[in-house]
Amino acid sequence: MSEFSEDVFTEPSNIDTNTLNNLGPLRPMAGVWEGTRGLDIKPKADGPRKQAYVERIELQPIDPVTNGPQLFYGLRYLILITKPDQVKTYHEQVGYWLWEPATSTVIQTLAIPRGQIAMASGVVAADAKSFELVALRESDTYGIRSNPFLEYGFKTTEYHIKVTINDDGTWGYEEDTVMLIRGKEDEPFHHVDRNLLSKVAEPTPNPMVR
Repeated sequence: MSEFSEDVFTEPSNIDTNTLNNLGPLRPMAGVWEGTRGLDIKPKADGPRKQAYVERIELQPIDPVTNGPQLFYGLRYLILITKPDQVKTYHEQVGYWLWEPATSTVIQTLAIPRGQIAMASGVVAADAKSFELVALRESDTYGIRSNPFLEYGFKTTEYHIKVTINDDGTWGYEEDTVMLIRGKEDEPFHHVDRNLLSKVAEPTPNPMVR
């Protein structure tokens, strides 16, 4: 039996349009953030290599979104990462953080200009200060898709992100992207990224409440 209603068209009524008031565990993440203590552990031909990085991430509220009866509140995000003392972008990423109040589900969508996309999810308490989302390559819903070269050389099988909200107003994350690297498929590589972020600007209210 499906967990969903037979009525897939009727939208909820009396939707609160103030996204910032309805973000659940994502509310502390809204705004503009910078982190100067990033650490990337990446694969190289001679083995894992550590790289420091500097990050700026904007997380801005969007208007409520419905899929028939399904209701999301969310944050649109842009991540720009550079190596210390360099200008060229080291990593860029865009997507959405979404909160579904009815199911206590957090979703992160992500796209990077390497020809790769993913969608991760987790069930999270509305007042949670720490939570983890997961995407799996074999999943038909919360999965991972890559261009043919990445599938050939660096096949991504899992993506995990753990977020921690701190009492001092900062928040941090640790990502673990599991890869099967060509020629070393019997040794999954854990591509790890972590950073601590401090707020530099408040979020801009979503368009419906400006």
